[in-house]
Amino acid sequence: MDHATRPVARGALRVVAGTARGLRLDVPTGSTTRPTADRVREAVFNALDSLGAVVGAQALDAFAGSGALGIEALSRGADHVTFVEVEASARAVIEANLATTGLTARATVVGGDGGRTAAAGGPWDLVLLDPPYSFDRWDELLTQAKTGLAPDGVVVVESDRELVLPAGLHPMRTKQYGGTVVTFATATGVPT
Repeated sequence: MDHATRPVARGALRVVAGTARGLRLDVPTGSTTRPTADRVREAVFNALDSLGAVVGAQALDAFAGSGALGIEALSRGADHVTFVEVEASARAVIEANLATTGLTARATVVGGDGGRTAAAGGPWDLVLLDPPYSFDRWDELLTQAKTGLAPDGVVVVESDRELVLPAGLHPMRTKQYGGTVVTFATATGVPT
């Protein structure tokens, strides 16, 4: 099937909190997009809110998929989110989800490599990294994320296992939700 016409799962996720709370988000179907479950997203963003890491943030959703993580950040008060997604069909879904939630004006959707954008852009107050579980370039990606991170910025990493962070990124907390391991890290090693 042509990627541009790949079907979407309608209303498969919802925005958990904030200005777009309860609105349904579409998800590209197929094996390349692995959306973060509502309960995991809620736990991640409740933790980020307690750190003061969302409101007013310049954020990057580096493997955006459906855009659910970045949209949650916008809904909870991030100033701007850059969504990076390699697949054109997924970018179309992100744009549709942004329109549904009324958050398009505070977002930029781009194609390309999330790690390169992390390193070249910024400084990012919040970097959201949720690549496919088959992803195997963690050292490179985490180093790129650190490069573009604001001095008091936070990186959130979702993976299928605990990861060793590169020099200059310090873990704040790691939590497992079923088969998903979420790690919060900063350049300073202390909460913002």
